[in-house]
Amino acid sequence: MKAIVYTQHGLPIADANSLLDTDLPQPTPGPRDLLVEVRAVSVNPVDTKIRIGAPAKEPRVLGWDAAGVVRAVGSGVTLFKAGDEVFYAGSITRPGSNSELHLVDERIVGAKPRSLGYADAAAIPLTAITAWELLFDRLAVPENGGDGKRLLIIGAAGGVGSMLVQLARKLTRLTVIGTASRKQTQQWVGELGAHHVIDHSQPLPEQLQKIGLANVDIVISLTHTDQHYAQIVEVLAPQGQFALIDDPATLDAVPLKRKSISLHWELMFTRSMFETPDMIRQHQLLQRVSSLIDEGVIRTTLGEHFGRINADNLRRAHALIETGRARGKVVLEGF
Repeated sequence: MKAIVYTQHGLPIADANSLLDTDLPQPTPGPRDLLVEVRAVSVNPVDTKIRIGAPAKEPRVLGWDAAGVVRAVGSGVTLFKAGDEVFYAGSITRPGSNSELHLVDERIVGAKPRSLGYADAAAIPLTAITAWELLFDRLAVPENGGDGKRLLIIGAAGGVGSMLVQLARKLTRLTVIGTASRKQTQQWVGELGAHHVIDHSQPLPEQLQKIGLANVDIVISLTHTDQHYAQIVEVLAPQGQFALIDDPATLDAVPLKRKSISLHWELMFTRSMFETPDMIRQHQLLQRVSSLIDEGVIRTTLGEHFGRINADNLRRAHALIETGRARGKVVLEGF
């Protein structure tokens, strides 16, 4: 089967050897596995981080977002059957989805939204899971709750931010403030439903004051947390909540003590990596997201379509992700 791999970590994405087209043997499903014919994938920051930082003892396939068709199932599978259209983000401990055929545990897979094509569907899973877990699991915001509370999302125009803005606006009563630094991305965040959009390249306290807010109750930082950390502590109200997904070199929690601010970290791979007892929760939330899309409550966050799934196009996608200037998700479709 066709696949795109890396064999040497740390190569700049402009190097033609950073991602390579190859052929690999067809995988065989384990008891809980689906064998999926991949129709579309999207690219996430985790793809670039692993390509740069994780040595590959053998050719490694990246890609943790996919939409496709189930071609075979393992002996213990109960949730899906051959022919089902699915979408999912996979597990970081297994080969990725940048291949014609891919194995994934059924407990982290959802039925593809009927109203979407494969490309639009592939833009959704990883960011939807991350945003959902942040909002409803880590921060414990109740659906239809959050009255009177204010949520600040730093980096709201990216993949996770694009989904988080929608979930917070449509499923809670939080006041949603998103940050974006360019006119194009600011417009995007506003279209997704943010009540207010401010610029994270400018001082945050002053901008919040301009829209009539002295502080916020929740901050979710999706990018460059180390650059914004002091301001985050400043703008959070006493007994507020702070959540993040990126990887600052250090994170000194002591400044949070004075205000009794709680700290929450989200990694959407935790459930699949440790096969936690509630691993099936990701199947359940993807099912819910699929329904919300088909009902028109939320929409795909596809930002750019980069053509077919091959090494050349994936290198272009990685290059854009590495700039930190992507709007929504970058998707590739078909082999």
